[in-house]
Amino acid sequence: MDIVLAIKAIIMGLVEGFTEFLPISSTGHLILAGSLLDFTGEKVKMFSVAIQAGAMLAVIWEFRRRIGQVVSGLGSDPKQRSFVYKVVIAFIPAAVLGFLFSEAITRELFTPVPVATAFIVGGLIILWVERRHTGGQNTDRPSRVESVDDMSLLDALKVGVAQAFALIPGTSRSGATIIGGMLFGLSRKAATEFSFFLAIPTLLAATVYSVIKQRHLLSWEDLPMFGLGGLAAFASAFLCVRWLLRYISTHDFTIFAWYRIVFGIVVLLTAHFDLVHWAE
Repeated sequence: MDIVLAIKAIIMGLVEGFTEFLPISSTGHLILAGSLLDFTGEKVKMFSVAIQAGAMLAVIWEFRRRIGQVVSGLGSDPKQRSFVYKVVIAFIPAAVLGFLFSEAITRELFTPVPVATAFIVGGLIILWVERRHTGGQNTDRPSRVESVDDMSLLDALKVGVAQAFALIPGTSRSGATIIGGMLFGLSRKAATEFSFFLAIPTLLAATVYSVIKQRHLLSWEDLPMFGLGGLAAFASAFLCVRWLLRYISTHDFTIFAWYRIVFGIVVLLTAHFDLVHWAE
């Protein structure tokens, strides 16, 4: 494999892993990074989806004990069955809408300007929800749902509906589920942890669907590129998940909101004044 292509694949994998579980949109960053690296095209779009599997494996490894408890308790523990029901219910809205509209979304919205606009809108929503969550104070107000196990099936469905908005590139899957969960009464910790668990079926389904649907674009020569990207995504996502779990114990998501807004404005300005050539 060409060394330049290998470096681009690794950079894209690192971008995916570091941004997948933060409320800043991994897809949006991959579109922008690919544009800057001149790494674009239909195969790259599929590559950007496929390497999400690496990030998904990082979550599975980090929560392997809880996942093991769920698997071993499915036949005998109502608590574990309830957990699975919640994840499945939350997965359904995005799965259905993604199946119906993914082609149109990919064709019309996988470009830098719509992504930058979604960055800004999403940042403003995070600021609003955080202020609502804290009541304008420096500490969180008590939440109706303090842990994932306290969630109802209706809570899971609401989070699933919120995740469906992340089909719009630049919105952020993790941002939609975490901020949506907080808006519906979940604590920051519960919303973040449920977002991690919900990522497993969501990213797996997206990867399998994309690879199967566009398998005609693949060849055995692409395997090293996908492998490097997936490995880089796994390593960076593993570090990011561990950091985020510590971060949310003492911080809110305001800094990510301002990052989204500033970054989005920079992209729009550079595109408007033709300072950066953002590839379509």
